[in-house]
Amino acid sequence: MTENNISFEAALIELESIVKQLESGKGDLETSIEAYEKGMVLKQYCESKLKDAQAKIEKITLSPNGDAKTENFDLA
Repeated sequence: MTENNISFEAALIELESIVKQLESGKGDLETSIEAYEKGMVLKQYCESKLKDAQAKIEKITLSPNGDAKTENFDLA
């Protein structure tokens, strides 16, 4: 299964597992390097999914006459 076929939540769980593994210091150097590389791919995937979700967020507002409309949600 590639990272493109998994959900954001599954990718995040796998990334957290890799981080714990690397932080434990267990495993040989080659395994750690492979885990790090996979972790970087998962991190980029998660960041991409979050960016896509943020772009889709809209807020609903009411105009002065009471009509509902949507506009982009600005976090700033």
